[in-house]
Amino acid sequence: MKTAIVAGAGIVGVSTAIWLQRFGYQVKLIDRSGPASGTSYGNAGILASGSIIPVTTPGLISKSPGMLMNPNKPLFLKYAYLPRLMPFLFKYLRYANIEHVENYATAMSQLLYDTVDQHKALARGTGAERYIENNDYLFGYDTEEAFEKDRFAWDLRRKHQHDFDILKGDALHNVDPIYDGSFKVIVVNRNHGKINDPGEYIKKLAEHFADNKGEIIQANIKGFQQKDAVITGLETDRGVYRADHVIFTLGPWSGDLSKRLGLNIPFESERGYHIELINPSRMPLNPIMVSSGKFVVTPMDGRIRLAGVVEFGGLKAKASKAPIELLKKNAKKLFADIKYDNITEWLGHRPTTANSLPLIGRVNKFKNVLVGFGHQHVGLTGGAKTGRIIAELLDEREPNIQLSWFDPNGYV
Repeated sequence: MKTAIVAGAGIVGVSTAIWLQRFGYQVKLIDRSGPASGTSYGNAGILASGSIIPVTTPGLISKSPGMLMNPNKPLFLKYAYLPRLMPFLFKYLRYANIEHVENYATAMSQLLYDTVDQHKALARGTGAERYIENNDYLFGYDTEEAFEKDRFAWDLRRKHQHDFDILKGDALHNVDPIYDGSFKVIVVNRNHGKINDPGEYIKKLAEHFADNKGEIIQANIKGFQQKDAVITGLETDRGVYRADHVIFTLGPWSGDLSKRLGLNIPFESERGYHIELINPSRMPLNPIMVSSGKFVVTPMDGRIRLAGVVEFGGLKAKASKAPIELLKKNAKKLFADIKYDNITEWLGHRPTTANSLPLIGRVNKFKNVLVGFGHQHVGLTGGAKTGRIIAELLDEREPNIQLSWFDPNGYV
C-alpha cells in the first residue's frame, strides 16, 4: 500500500490526511499537540468565500504608524521583536499596491469560491457535517464614509462574481435586531457559511480518520533524514517515522523548516486573538465583520466569539493585554444589553507570507515532498480545498485550479 506522512494536524493537514486515505493511502498524521490545537481551533469560524482582499491594501504604509500609536486600533507590535521583523516587513509592505490586490483577488477567488461545498465534501460521512452551516456573512460600517473608503474592495469582489447586497437606512432593521443602531451600512454577503465549533469540527474529522486505520501521532518534529532528493524519514522526539511521501502542513511553524526544504520564503507569524462571551442572553443571527475594529463576531455553540486583531511579536512571546482589552471594549460597546456568564481569552498564530498567498504544491528540491501553508486569515476557509488539492497532486490527479499563484518554489 502507498504510504504518506502528514506533518501538522490543523484543518489543512487533517483534510490532506482524509483525502489521501480516500485515495487508498496508509497515512500517519503527526502533530506536536494533536488535531486542532492551534489556529484551527481559535479562528473566527467563517467560511468566507469573499475574503479575497489582502491586508496589504494601498495606504497601509501611511496608516500603520498611526494605528500602532492608537490603542483603539487593531494593529499591535511587540517592539522588542521589531529588529527581527524588519526584513519581513519591508518585503510585506511592498505588496501594498493595487496591482497586487487585483492579482491576489484573482488567485484567491479560485481557491475560496466553493469553500462551503468543499467542507461538506470533506465532512461527508465523518459525523462532522453537523458543524457546517450555510450563513450570510455581514460587514458592518459605522459611517457611509467608512464604507466608501472600502468601495474599491467591494467593486473587486463584484468583478469576481461575489454576490452581496448593500443595505442602508430602513433596510438595516431587517438584518439582525441585535445590531439595530450600531451601523450605518451593512453589506450582506451571500453564499457563505460557518463552522459553529471549529475545534470540535476538526477533532471529529480526525476521529473519523483514526477510525479508518489512520494513525495519529503526538510528537515534536525535529527534522528529517534524506538520501539524494528523497526524504527518507521524519525525525521526532518519539523516533523516526518513514513513508513514501511527506506533506508539511505546519501552519505558523513552517518558517524554519521551509528553509531546509530549499524554499526561500519571507514568512512570519501574525498573532491573532479571540474572546468568547459564554452563555449569552441573546445571539446574533449571522456572523459579522465589524469594519471599524477589524474583528469578526460569530455565534457559536453556547457562546459568541469575537476574533481578530493583528499583532507582530513572534511565536514565543506571551499574550499581550492590549489586544484582549480592545476586544473586550468593542464587545461591551456592541453588546451593551447582553448578559453572559464569563469571558474566555485566546491567542493564536496566523502563518503569513510576504505576498499573503498560501503555498500549495510540490517542492522542487525533493521528489516526495509537498507543502500547504501560509493561508494567513483564511486557513479554515481554504483549508478543506487545499488538503484535497495536495492529495490530488500526490496521487497524480489534476486539480481544477491554476496553481501557479501558489507555487512554493516561486520564492526560490
